[in-house]
Amino acid sequence: MKNIGININISKDIDGKILKYILEIIYNVIIDCNVKVFKKSKDLQYDDIKELDLLIVLGGDGTILGAARALGKNQIPIMGVNIGNLGFLTTVESSRFKVAIEAVNQGKFFVEERLMLKCNVFKDGENKSYTSLNDVVISKGTLSRIIEYEIFIDGKKYTEFVADGVIVATPTGSTAYSLSAGGPIIYPQLDVLSLSPICPHSLGMRTIVLDSKSEIVIKLISEWESAFLTVDGQESVELKENSNILITSYPFKCKLIRLEGYDYFDVLREKIIWRTKKVRK
Repeated sequence: MKNIGININISKDIDGKILKYILEIIYNVIIDCNVKVFKKSKDLQYDDIKELDLLIVLGGDGTILGAARALGKNQIPIMGVNIGNLGFLTTVESSRFKVAIEAVNQGKFFVEERLMLKCNVFKDGENKSYTSLNDVVISKGTLSRIIEYEIFIDGKKYTEFVADGVIVATPTGSTAYSLSAGGPIIYPQLDVLSLSPICPHSLGMRTIVLDSKSEIVIKLISEWESAFLTVDGQESVELKENSNILITSYPFKCKLIRLEGYDYFDVLREKIIWRTKKVRK
């Protein structure tokens, strides 16, 4: 891998020491490589990044989410280096970066593909498009009352219900907001989507898991209340009255670098579910 990009969350490296540390290791391990630094995920949308062999993301899960959306159809493998808090999606902790980049340089890794979502918002002939790695959330405004939603799946009416909101999540996003709303943990390699209500006004309204090829249409049918569409918890847009939202799987996958020996369930136990500690006898 000769052409390497680095996307860093500068808020977590204000003095630049982490970036300097990472660059020194890269130049020592990979001879004659070309490195380009991106200090904002959005910069990945505008620069010519097609020649990159690898994108190293320095930050936490949020930085990876932003990078995945910005890369779009440019399916460049992402190597996440955790300098944030949780680091569930990252490849390695920053303290282990030298070992990790040596393994990658020697080909001792595999690429894990993650499903992404595409969301289209239609209103008065306009069509705005968004992508996400985790989820698309439609929710009421701060002072709004609960909203009535009408859901169609593959052109067929699924249901109507009243709730604070709706979450459509990928398997990657199943351990994020969707999990807090009572949704299931979904193994990341499954080709499915989940649709979960947020605080539904009905005991019978629960999560439904759908084939990733499904087309989900969400309509807001109650008297108009303030509502927002949020992508990966990072981008938000206010929905106008009579907006229709179409959510499908994105035709391109997010590619995450995994080192040999990676075990999803180890990471799940450590960082999401139990954060187990050895019981003293």
